[in-house]
Amino acid sequence: MVRSRAADLMHCVRALPLMLLIAAAVGGAAPQRPDEPDEQKDRQEQGDRQEQKEQNDDENKAPAPLSLTPSQQQAVGIRIEHPLALSTAPAIEAYGTVLDPAILVTDLGRMESAQAAAAAAEAEAARLQRLYRDDAQASLKASQAAQAQAVEAQAQSRAAAISFALQWGPLASWSATERQALLGSLGNGQRLLLRAEVPGRRLASAVDARALVEVDGVNVAARVLGPLARTDAQSQSAGWLLLLENAPPGLGPGARALVRLRPASSARGLLVPATALVYAEEGAYVYRQLSAGDSFRYAPAAVKPLARVGNAWLVEGLARTDQVVVQGAGVLWSLQGVASFSAAEEEHD
Repeated sequence: MVRSRAADLMHCVRALPLMLLIAAAVGGAAPQRPDEPDEQKDRQEQGDRQEQKEQNDDENKAPAPLSLTPSQQQAVGIRIEHPLALSTAPAIEAYGTVLDPAILVTDLGRMESAQAAAAAAEAEAARLQRLYRDDAQASLKASQAAQAQAVEAQAQSRAAAISFALQWGPLASWSATERQALLGSLGNGQRLLLRAEVPGRRLASAVDARALVEVDGVNVAARVLGPLARTDAQSQSAGWLLLLENAPPGLGPGARALVRLRPASSARGLLVPATALVYAEEGAYVYRQLSAGDSFRYAPAAVKPLARVGNAWLVEGLARTDQVVVQGAGVLWSLQGVASFSAAEEEHD
């Protein structure tokens, strides 16, 4: 009996480590649940740090101010001036040509025909593909040929749409009903379309919605529909599309007239030379001198060109006290390595 109790006692002692391990495993697993929010918090903080790092990287991508010594500034020929105030920009004189409505009808018909052909080709390709998939008397060769025709028709449709938008500008965004109403009024002579061009200018300014067309000394009111993207091959000038609501009798396609465009009513800014403007992917900007001392620091300042005034531009985004680089902006651009081009290059083309 004593031996039996001793045997039982030894069995319990041997089983004790296993029981302790099980209890430790069970007891140690329970406290993990309250720690789960801490893990989520750590992950959130890590995500916030990563986001902040990406923002800092984006900020570091911005061009840093350039620093030049006085001798370096003199060597590269940099000249600084304050922008001039100009409350009202003078009128822009342009030469207008009355457009032939038959050309508009032809271009519009070509675009609509290409779009209809593309839709029909796509529908036919879808039909043959469905028949081939269902084994309903349609071969793989016929389905592939229809797909190729659909792709070609889509390409021709896009080309016709792009050509129409380049040629007729704002009319491309009109609805079919608006275009049909315009064609009806152009056909009976009630309205006229006119292209206004400014010689020697390739960048369109912000102009007012109203313009004056001088016909035999008489001023005829016209409505500016918008800029035209396609440059005339002969004049190499920027163009605007005008609509004469009540055209005087005798004025027809091919006639030329003097047009006076007015800068936009909101064109209130400062005047800077055209050589100060630089155009980049982010938009137009000028170089502004930040401080003077042992060295000169320059940083790009974003501006919005409003209107061309002689050899200068009326821009927004500057203050009267700013010191703007009016000569040598191209040198600063080359030092900064921004992928853009200077307006001075446009002036010398």
